[in-house]
Amino acid sequence: MSDDGRERTGHERVPSRQRRRFPGISSRAYEHPADRSALVALRRLSGFDTVFKALSGLLPERSLRLLFLSDSVRVSERQFSHLHTMLLDACYILDLEKVPPMYVTQDPQPNAMCIGLDEPIIVVTTGLVELLDEEEMRAVVGHEVGHALSGHSVYRTVLLFLTTLALKVAWIPLGNLAVMAIVTALREWFRKSELSADRAGLLVGQDLRASMRGLMKMAGGNHLHEMNVDAFLEQAEEYEAGGDLRDSVLKILNVLPRSHPFATVRAAELKKWAESRDHQRIMDGHYSRRSEDKDTSVGDSFRESAASYAGEVKDSKDPLMKLVTDLAGGAGDLGGRVRRGFDGFRGAPPSKDDPRGGQDQRDGESPRDTPPAS
Repeated sequence: MSDDGRERTGHERVPSRQRRRFPGISSRAYEHPADRSALVALRRLSGFDTVFKALSGLLPERSLRLLFLSDSVRVSERQFSHLHTMLLDACYILDLEKVPPMYVTQDPQPNAMCIGLDEPIIVVTTGLVELLDEEEMRAVVGHEVGHALSGHSVYRTVLLFLTTLALKVAWIPLGNLAVMAIVTALREWFRKSELSADRAGLLVGQDLRASMRGLMKMAGGNHLHEMNVDAFLEQAEEYEAGGDLRDSVLKILNVLPRSHPFATVRAAELKKWAESRDHQRIMDGHYSRRSEDKDTSVGDSFRESAASYAGEVKDSKDPLMKLVTDLAGGAGDLGGRVRRGFDGFRGAPPSKDDPRGGQDQRDGESPRDTPPAS
């Protein structure tokens, strides 16, 4: 059973492996700080729900529901019963009262999504079902249930609508720029919301290696015998730290149009969170409750988000982030550091006493890594 063996109405047939469940858990418990601050602010806006319900008449939500109902397979006890069991179990663990409908749609591209304004709908593709094993799939179902619990489906639907709108108004001077500015901001939020949902998937599956394997398969396909989780994580470290300032700029340009972070980055972020004190506290039963959501401070949430971004910049090994950190700390020689950065970012500039006149050291070490003379 998912906790101590007890069953709950509407959530029977849970797996036999014991998993902790989290009664009354708030999505704030697992949300990335940047995701959480945006959600807290939006939820506290007076009339926000009314505006989005009014928008629902403009959005193709009803059309999407009819499309999946008519041209996909709805998961139930009689169809894809193993996915139905996973869905019930995920809702049981995260204490989501209303189980969202789930569909399997024919598409060789591995994918899953949670959309809808009034009620969330979970959709998984046949490519994903065929790619993942049971424990990997359990993490994905938990990921989508996490989206539903956080209310991400509302904003994802709006993002899809605005992306379509941007294409329609591209001919209007400045019209496309205005919409795309909103879309770009939404994509940045959505990338953080994916990290939140990955955490929810881990809380449901409670198997870090399975979550890692799933992300690795999404990147490299169903050749698990040819892949290695540890080597995959090393890729993430190389991606973050490698290259010079030109590569840093290219990373930004590559990620801007994406709604999801890169697979290696997601794996590294999830592993980091799994080893954190925040995750351990949740597993020990100490977490934010939904009953406390109404008392959440918007200001505190924004401060946590700002601190999170500042921490990411400070701890980052990316050359551009290193430069930003050094400049914020009062490092001099901006022009020289930028020139060296585009020729291979090496670290701090040489001291004035360096007899080599500021040239790079042949062994690749920066001067501050050189031990002082005895």
